[in-house]
Amino acid sequence: MTSTINSLRQRDWPAIARQLQDNGYVIIPKALADDDCHALSSAYDHSAHYRKTIVMARYRFGLGEYKYFRYPLPPLLQSLRESLYAQIAPVANKWMEQLDIGIRYPGEHAAFLQRCRDNGQDLPAVLILQYGAGGFNTLHQDLYGDVYFPIQAVMFLDEAGKDYTGGEFVLTEQVPRAQSRAIVLQPAKGDILLFTTQFRPVKGSRGFYRAHMKHGVSALRSGHRHTLGIIFHDASS
Repeated sequence: MTSTINSLRQRDWPAIARQLQDNGYVIIPKALADDDCHALSSAYDHSAHYRKTIVMARYRFGLGEYKYFRYPLPPLLQSLRESLYAQIAPVANKWMEQLDIGIRYPGEHAAFLQRCRDNGQDLPAVLILQYGAGGFNTLHQDLYGDVYFPIQAVMFLDEAGKDYTGGEFVLTEQVPRAQSRAIVLQPAKGDILLFTTQFRPVKGSRGFYRAHMKHGVSALRSGHRHTLGIIFHDASS
């Protein structure tokens, strides 16, 4: 755990912020140690960690399964959630300023969670996802309530091309007066992907406008794929 957190602290966060601003997403390569990836994925069947299990097909979300963690979070996830939030809160505030949205995010994650609790959102929206062959996730946004943070993270716990094939991470961006564009990514084991929860600011001829984005996962052709999602706001259910 310590090596993972120290590695994140040493990254070029100004460069990461620029890529988030320019694209609405950024990959932080080799952010999680292999031991941490293995510990998280191998704990998938340890029911004591989780408060809720969702079978995607039941809700027409896709084909696969995911589980929401309960509080208290495992120490690694708690540290990652706090550390990542502190680094990207300035980016979120810049987005709000550019889009003239009257929201300001506090610098510390605990203060933001208090804002969630004041709105009746007090359940952790941190989840682990598992897909087998044929598994996929439909395009969606992870909002969970009126209070939400505009950036989230996903951590890749298996190696594409070795542990599974297919299963690309897909982002779509709504382009004004044009067809939406698709962005297809295949991060490596241990990578962290930061991306917009709902929209990002884009500079136009009359200032900044909202470019709405969704995300999902393409169908796996073989193997098993585990990812871990860190959503910085809490949920009401």
